[in-house]
Amino acid sequence: MPAARRPTIGVSAIIAVLRQPQLWRTAIRQTFRLAPNGWWRRAPFMPLPDARYLQFRMETQYGDTMHRAEQHDLVTYLAWCRAYQRNLRRTRARA
Repeated sequence: MPAARRPTIGVSAIIAVLRQPQLWRTAIRQTFRLAPNGWWRRAPFMPLPDARYLQFRMETQYGDTMHRAEQHDLVTYLAWCRAYQRNLRRTRARA
């Protein structure tokens, strides 16, 4: 079975995240959360999400498996992840 083609994140989306220092930690955390177990044992030896997962996400978001993630969507997703984790910590601290 041929390897699935990997959708990409455009340079403009990465730059948009770099302009948001409050999201840097979240972006790094999400990168490793989405990476498959043992990613360091397989080429390209980078914590990249599975190509099939990215294709699914791009198709459900944009209707095209090879659509590039748009900058405002990536920033919004990371901001949501950050807020969710903060709320989760607050809820656990109250319990």
